[in-house]
Amino acid sequence: MANTAQSKKRARQATARTDVNKARRSRIRTFLRNLEEAIASGDKAVAQAALRAAQPELMRGVTKGVMHKNTASRKMSRLAARVKAIA
Repeated sequence: MANTAQSKKRARQATARTDVNKARRSRIRTFLRNLEEAIASGDKAVAQAALRAAQPELMRGVTKGVMHKNTASRKMSRLAARVKAIA
């Protein structure tokens, strides 16, 4: 349990930051889920639009420290390849 004023404040900050990061991660997952649904539908135009919408969300997650840059880049690369493969 936090005893000093500093450790109490850090505990408060950690819970607040956790809530913010949880919301950001959820938002990213929503965009990715929408993209997955668009890919599954087989409509290339819709999938490309969903990809364009998801890309800035993923990169925003990187700048905010929610995920690593290479993780986001890997996800974008794989998703872009899947969108491109739609006939």
